[in-house]
Amino acid sequence: MALVVKEISAKKKELEKFVDFGINLYKGNEYYVPSLVLDEIETLSPEKNPAFDFCESVYFMAFDEATGKPLGRIAGIINNVTNEKYNERNVRFGFIDFVDDKEVSSALIGAVEKWGKARGMDTIVGPLGFTDMDPEGMLVEGFDQIGTMATIYNYPYYEQHLKELGFETEIDWVEFKIMIPDVIPEKMARIADIIRKKYNLSTPKYKSAKKLIADYGDAIFKLINEAYDPLYGYSPLTQKQIDHYIKMYVPILRLENVCLITEESGELVGVGITLPSMSKALQKTRGRLFPFGWWHMLKALRGKNDVVDLMLVAIKPEYQSKGVNALLFTELIPAFQGNGYVYAESNPELELNQKVQSQWQYFDTTQHKRRRAFKKKI
Repeated sequence: MALVVKEISAKKKELEKFVDFGINLYKGNEYYVPSLVLDEIETLSPEKNPAFDFCESVYFMAFDEATGKPLGRIAGIINNVTNEKYNERNVRFGFIDFVDDKEVSSALIGAVEKWGKARGMDTIVGPLGFTDMDPEGMLVEGFDQIGTMATIYNYPYYEQHLKELGFETEIDWVEFKIMIPDVIPEKMARIADIIRKKYNLSTPKYKSAKKLIADYGDAIFKLINEAYDPLYGYSPLTQKQIDHYIKMYVPILRLENVCLITEESGELVGVGITLPSMSKALQKTRGRLFPFGWWHMLKALRGKNDVVDLMLVAIKPEYQSKGVNALLFTELIPAFQGNGYVYAESNPELELNQKVQSQWQYFDTTQHKRRRAFKKKI
């Protein structure tokens, strides 16, 4: 097979082909969950994504030269903030999909390596996005589990291709299925009560997204920056990004699925943002809101749903390991029960982050997925 790799421009029509390749590659796969095409195009577009204030990128697709059939895609990304923060010269690869042909995967990775090297990079790492708000980590366990809207699904052969190209493990994330208990665990409730009184903490409730944004919109994402800063490869959100994500995500939340924890002064010290699972709805949309995709999304958000995704949990560093997570979940569990959720998906957690994983000690859990970032010198 004669293979050709072409750089794809950041124009909407070209990016749509780039995004559609992944959706088409997994057509009929019962575990793959597509992104919304328009959302992914916005993420990849320098005009739409505020991360381009400090990132640069390139997009490649591989084609069968004889037939023009697409065979793979990849993005190369340089995040200048994280490179400076960690004193590294990394080029990231992400948004990677390819058919099971080692010539294809080698050509795609090679194109990003060449692009990165020309810009002074000495290491390639991924799959990663522009920032931690993008899906990251290649699935290496849990291929028989449905994905979430915030994660990557890929075929098992991807990992083997990378290993044969000389990549080594950089870091792992694990994911948990957490059963929603019929009653709040007694020990958790007791700790939550002690912590609430000891630190004079409150859990304000909101019925208006507009009011939530006015009171704590900025504070939520600034707390995320503070809590996540020590984590692997974290790229702090700029004010422009914060404004973007507030506008994009907060209005669609079911507010009973959000928990805020504040000090007596009103300062935010903890937040849990959860969302009814959009996985099955996204599968039905095949990545498109029209003509009927919006209906499936709305039904998943507002109707009956068995699964809730734990999208973001952040606790102020000085309150971590003090039991504040127990207070957060004693507030959320009644809402989960009322909405009929059977289990929660944790989404990716760094395998070495014992502080986060210790919060599941009160629940019946199964570690059902693992994903990995890979690295090699170029």
